[in-house]
This record gives sequence, C-alpha cells and structure tokens, in this order.
Amino acid sequence: MNSDLRKWIALVVVCMGQLMVMLDSTIVNVALPAIQRDLGFTSANLTWVVNSYLIAYGSFLLVAGRAGDLIGRRKIFLTGVFVFTAASVDAGLAHDATNLLAARFFQGVGGSLSGGVIIALIVTAFQKPVERAQAMSVFTFVIAGGGSLGLLVGGALTQWVNWHWIFFINLPIGIATLVLGAWLIEENRGLGLRQGVDVAGAIVITGALMLGVYAIITAGDQGWTSLHTLGFGTASLALVAVFFALQARLRNPLMPLRILRLRTLTGASAARAFLIAGMFTNFFIGALYLQRVKGFSAFTTGLAFLPTTLMLGVLSAGVTARLMGRFGPRNLLLVGLITIGSGLLLLAGANEQAGYFPRIFGAYLLLGLGGGMSFMPLLTISMSEVPAADAGLASGFSNVTMQVGGAIGLASLGTISTGHAKALLAQGDSLQAALAGGYQLGFLLAAVSVAIALVVSVTALRSSHRRHPIAQIEQNEALQEAA
Repeated sequence: MNSDLRKWIALVVVCMGQLMVMLDSTIVNVALPAIQRDLGFTSANLTWVVNSYLIAYGSFLLVAGRAGDLIGRRKIFLTGVFVFTAASVDAGLAHDATNLLAARFFQGVGGSLSGGVIIALIVTAFQKPVERAQAMSVFTFVIAGGGSLGLLVGGALTQWVNWHWIFFINLPIGIATLVLGAWLIEENRGLGLRQGVDVAGAIVITGALMLGVYAIITAGDQGWTSLHTLGFGTASLALVAVFFALQARLRNPLMPLRILRLRTLTGASAARAFLIAGMFTNFFIGALYLQRVKGFSAFTTGLAFLPTTLMLGVLSAGVTARLMGRFGPRNLLLVGLITIGSGLLLLAGANEQAGYFPRIFGAYLLLGLGGGMSFMPLLTISMSEVPAADAGLASGFSNVTMQVGGAIGLASLGTISTGHAKALLAQGDSLQAALAGGYQLGFLLAAVSVAIALVVSVTALRSSHRRHPIAQIEQNEALQEAA
C-alpha cells in the first residue's frame, strides 16, 4: 500500500478509537435517569457514573503518554482500545451500581491508554505542516463533535432499545479499530525501559485526583467548610505536592518538570481545562434540564444538541484552518471563547417556561460555533513548541488537563447546582422551578469557567507568540494551504 495512503487510513483508524472514547464521555448523560431508576443510584451518587470514568481517564494519561515514548505508541494505543472495549461489554452487562462504576473506571483506564498517545501518533506521522494541519482538523472535529454526537446516539438507544446498548455499541467499533490498527499504524522506536517508569508518581497523582473530586462531590451533603470536605481536600493537595517533589528527584519521572517551561503547552492546557470544565459540564446539566424540566425524551434530548454537532462539522471541514491561517490561532481562539460564553449565558436565562426556539436552539448553535473556533487553535498552540522526543508526554499532559478539568468542573458545578435546587425547593418553589433554578446557576458558573479560559488565553499565550513571529507566519501559511 502507498505510504501516504496508509498514513491517512491509519488516521481514520486512530480517530475511530478517539471517537469511541468521546462518544462514551457523553453518551451516558441522556441515559442517566434510566440508569438511576434501574440500578437505584441516589441523586448525589449519580454523577459518579460519569466521574468514575473521567477520574480514571485523567489519572492515567501521563502514564500512557510516557509509556508510548518508551515502549511504542501503537502498543499502548491498541492495549487501551482492548481494555476500553472489554470494559464497555462489562458495563453493558451491569445489573447493579457497583458493577457499573467499576466497569466505567476501567473504561477510563482504557480510554486514557489510547487517548494519551493519539496526538503523538498524529504529530509524528504527519511531519509536513500542511498535512499536519489537515490531520489535526479531522482530529479536532472528532473531539469536539463526538461529545454532542454521543448525546444523540445515547438518546436513540436509550429510548428505542435500552440503556445497556449505549455500552454495547463500542464492541464493533473496538474490534474494527484493533484489527485495522494492528495492520496500518506504524510503530515508533521506543526509548526503552532502561530507566524504568514512574509508577510511584502515577499512584500518587491518581490518589490526589480521586480524593480531590470526592471532596467536591460530597461537599453538597457534608458542607463546604466541614471537616470531611477540608480533610479530603487537604489530603489531595498534599499528594499533589508529593507528586511534584517526586518529579524533581527522579531520573526518569512521569512528568519531567522541563515540560512546564513550555509556555504554549502549559498556557493552552490551562485554558483548555477551564473551557472543558464549562462546555462539557453543559452536556451533563443540559441533558438533565431538557429531560427533567422541559420533559424531553432521551432521543429528543439528543436531537436538541444537534445544532452543536452540525456547526462543529461545518467549521472542521476546512473553515477553521482557513480562519486560523488568516487571523492566527490565538485571535480565533479568543473569538471562539467569547462565543461559547455567550451561548452559556443564554442557557443561564432559560427557566422552566423557556422554549427550545429561539433561546435554547440559539445557545447550542453558539456553542458549536465557538467550539469549532476554539478546539483546533488550542491544540495547535499547545503542541507548537514541543520537541518530537516529548510528543507522547506532551500529548498526555494536554489531555490530562482537559479530563481533570472536566471531572472537577462536573463535580463542583453539579454539586452546587443540586444544592441550589434543594434550597429553592425548601423555600416553596415547585419541583420544576427549583430544578430549573439549579440548572440556571450551573450554566452561569460554566460561563464563568469559560471566561477564566479567556483570561488565561489573553495573558498566558500573548507573549509566547510574540517571541516567535517567523514561526507564527510559517504556521499561518501552512494552515492557509491546508484549508
């Protein structure tokens, strides 16, 4: 097979693996009420169906990225796809809450192993700037569109079959990805395991993330200033400090601290974390709002998010690359973040009487437009200064900030939203009005999170791009040619 054709087909295979992961990150959202009824979850514990996945995903991404650099990215990718597919079958067969949460956790592990090396696979396979821009455009559409597409697929399966099939759908995709990936994806020459892998660091940072999110999730019941919340929160911060101390002392750390000196990587990753915390929390809160307040079915809830998916698809078909080439990634990013924030503010004004047209429809249209203008610029900026030898590590670092941001955002905003709804109910509001009020606050806080991403982008990314004007011009020209 022609080598150029091979790598483009391999890109499709890699994106199939990423699509499976992204679908699963939101496909479960529209099925949450059905899962709650069947398996007996409490409202407070329901978020763990999502968070158990997100925590595992975010916790192992650095391990996956570094392992790909050391022993081969194709091996890690295919291992992750296998674990994810097997855990999906287990989740589909779950008949109690404990079994489902365990399966979701291992789905997260598998997703992190495959997702932690995908960006590195693309960066190393597509060396020419024009081809890399085209490949990144395809990849960012899968990331941005997969989440909203998951709501549509999840709604259809939940309503017309049952919620178990939202997990079984991963089986044929996973098998196809394994077979084609083993055939088409070229392996990189790993650096070897002579210096070992930082297992201690992986354990410490995993524990830190779990304790931190647990503290936030339970704060609604225990109280934000309670000994329980402060104790788990302090333990989480202490483990983070231990993690950085380990990284500074080990010869071959999980996250060499030199990576933090790349301002484009750290700044874009921080902005990405706040963006995901705001935008992807909307998929969770928005699905609950449409079903519990507006009375939408699971399938019509998925249809309601379709404007976001379609707008993302339009922008990913070369439009974003063309706009980046003309105006620059950073400028396009700023416009995109403002657009997303505007959409979330529209949703923050949607009470129990709000109609789908024009407010909710317009909000989801703005979310798709803003997402299409934000995701690719953030990814481009984050990898623009990363050496090829550290591509896997940088890929893992970039993804871990995104997933941790999503987990913490969902935990905190979901808890605050639920607490506010309970307070409104206690004041005498109807159940529907109280729920709407809680979700409105959640949307408002999501908009604040995106606003923080905007501030980070304006401050942290400005000087770095000014120091590299020639590189920026070359990058813009490549993006124009790719478009």
